[in-house]
Amino acid sequence: MMSKDFTASRIALGVVLGLAGASIVYEGVNIAFGGIATLGLQGGTDFFAVTDANEFAAHDSHVRFLGGVWIGVGAVVAAGAARLERMRSLLHLAFALVMLGGLSRFTAMQPEVLFGPSLVSPLAAELIGVPMVWLWMARTGRSAPMPAGAALA
Repeated sequence: MMSKDFTASRIALGVVLGLAGASIVYEGVNIAFGGIATLGLQGGTDFFAVTDANEFAAHDSHVRFLGGVWIGVGAVVAAGAARLERMRSLLHLAFALVMLGGLSRFTAMQPEVLFGPSLVSPLAAELIGVPMVWLWMARTGRSAPMPAGAALA
């Protein structure tokens, strides 16, 4: 039998996962359907000039692919809101990928940009918020181990 605290915590975790997943999907749509220029759902799109159309098209395609991957990550996180136990392993993977992405931002070696007003919030979400939700998920309890392939059922 579940305690009221566990139920309230699980419901709150579901809300957080649902909102986070929806936010990730929103960002993915912005990139997958807008490419490098984005659809403008998160700000202006006039920030570069194309000097080689063929090279741009190839890089734009890669960015659109990454936007599609981001939609998938967001869908996993959102689905975890309702199916935490069945999705637990996939949520671990999604959280690890988001944290890896956050750490990858440091490879640009531009701390003035990384910690500037445009990126400090996403970076904090990736490297502070995600680990906090991960720990919250771990403390929310666990039923019997998930059978192989059950998360996709």
